[in-house]
Amino acid sequence: METNGNQHLISLDDLRVHFRLGGGLFGEPKVVKAVDGVSLDIEKGETLGLVGESGCGKSTLGKAILRLTEPTGGRVYYNGRDLAHMPPSQMREQRRHLQMIFQDPYASLNPRMNVGQIIGEPIRTFKLASGSTVEKMVGDLMETVGLSRRFIKRYPHEFSGGQRQRIGIARALAVDPEFIVADEPISALDVSIQAQIMNLMEKLQTDKGLTYLFISHDLRAVRHLSDRVAVMYLGKIVELAPGKVIYADPLMPYTRALISAVPVPDPEIEARRERIILQGDVPSPINPPAGCHFHTRCPFAIEECRQRAPQLVEIKPGHRAACVRINAENPSIEANASAGLGAIGS
Repeated sequence: METNGNQHLISLDDLRVHFRLGGGLFGEPKVVKAVDGVSLDIEKGETLGLVGESGCGKSTLGKAILRLTEPTGGRVYYNGRDLAHMPPSQMREQRRHLQMIFQDPYASLNPRMNVGQIIGEPIRTFKLASGSTVEKMVGDLMETVGLSRRFIKRYPHEFSGGQRQRIGIARALAVDPEFIVADEPISALDVSIQAQIMNLMEKLQTDKGLTYLFISHDLRAVRHLSDRVAVMYLGKIVELAPGKVIYADPLMPYTRALISAVPVPDPEIEARRERIILQGDVPSPINPPAGCHFHTRCPFAIEECRQRAPQLVEIKPGHRAACVRINAENPSIEANASAGLGAIGS
């Protein structure tokens, strides 16, 4: 991390989330390194997209920022205050400013509560209003997210998936937060509804000055919404750049493979373009490879990749990557491979 936590809305410093699993009869307990030393900053008012294959630690990272999952180590700064080591009573006060939109718009809503109760619960919990004022605030929030206030007595099962996600968004907005973790908020929705929810999130960001961490495996959605994109692999950030830059000029072979999987709407271009297929599966986070975690699948890996864990460093202005085979003087991994160069002695 380049700067201290006081200059960014959210700053992560070597954030780690490890889960201990029971070992065998005489074996040592195993440890799943879901998030393994992540350092990054999120600026006020921006949308940071977080992408990667399933199981890479995206959702765990989002939950750890809000302490819905307790970090194992590292620090999480919000406006300069370290959330990771904050006492529960103080953390409770901060939760008003830090909210989450969940992936499943049905499982995240209590089926025994109607819409008015669901959206009104955080307002009452934080004692922002009482009595008839709560119902008026709930009605206003429903209209803000595109729902009629006459649905206030209905239950979650009476709504479509897109409507339920709007309820979840209204609940997140109820306490007037500053930062929202959106964890795969459109993945469970039909394609036509996905566009509506993304447009709604953009409008809310403009109107309310929100800051998003937008977690998704849908790179088209991430490209549409995100100011910057962070690429995650096996618990680590491997590339970070402005959204347009990372799609036009990805540096890491892993990022290129992800982007090559995004369909192109032009059938002629789609027929001509070459899809990059990575060999093998994502290694287990219980026993990740030494050195660069990606070297077991990387077509450009050399012996140094197996021995040295690369750091996330600036290769081009605003563009960071974690690879021992590229640096600011030699940013092309193909050119370095052809010349037999690595980062050291190149």
